[in-house]
Amino acid sequence: MPSPSPRAALTAPFELPRASRVVVLAPHADDDVLGLGGALALHARRGADVRVLVAFDGRLGLAAGVDPEVRRDEARAAGRELGIAHYEFWDYPEGHEPTAPELAAAGERLARHFESTAPDLVYAPWPGEAHVDHRALARAFDRALAALPRGGAALADRTFGYEVWSACAAQYVLDVTAVWDVKLAALGRHVSQLAEGKLVALAEENARRAGARLGPGRFGEAFVAWRTLLDEAGSAQR
Repeated sequence: MPSPSPRAALTAPFELPRASRVVVLAPHADDDVLGLGGALALHARRGADVRVLVAFDGRLGLAAGVDPEVRRDEARAAGRELGIAHYEFWDYPEGHEPTAPELAAAGERLARHFESTAPDLVYAPWPGEAHVDHRALARAFDRALAALPRGGAALADRTFGYEVWSACAAQYVLDVTAVWDVKLAALGRHVSQLAEGKLVALAEENARRAGARLGPGRFGEAFVAWRTLLDEAGSAQR
């Protein structure tokens, strides 16, 4: 009989991990802010070298005829609000369900990226996201782990999944109340995505839901340990 999921326990407050270099895997140019902008602002304040890898080109989030460089510029401007200077854009086509060979190639590319950047800590979209690009990036990350020595065990132990469009079964909630205004200012830099007001509403909904576990009036960001996700996947296959 399988043992109970480690996520069945009550969500614990998240002590921001100490790290000198943090790598964030963001499906699109605003997901680093939406999912964990508060955490990234806190990492930057501690002096961490935070590097954001934006996987998809974001063209579907632009009006016809608008230069895709707009979203890159917005990402960099948002990063300056958070205290982040390093952004890298891989420009995979947005809204595309990758084939197995494409996923394998992306996984290999990610593995080489991790070997060159040597992060102390990684944040990746959790695999249960409904959005196709978020799921694809999570799957590519799993393949990157498999391509690393010893199946990427050391890196998996230093990785946390974050939520954007689909709520995760959070193990940890980080209190970002003190930097909530910074997160909103960064989100406001994504001007091309703010016309319908959905991004701010989404950020507030997620932060209030997570923050409710911390106390009245708190804003939170939810995370799940990647090691837990791998262990659960392994249990499901047995």
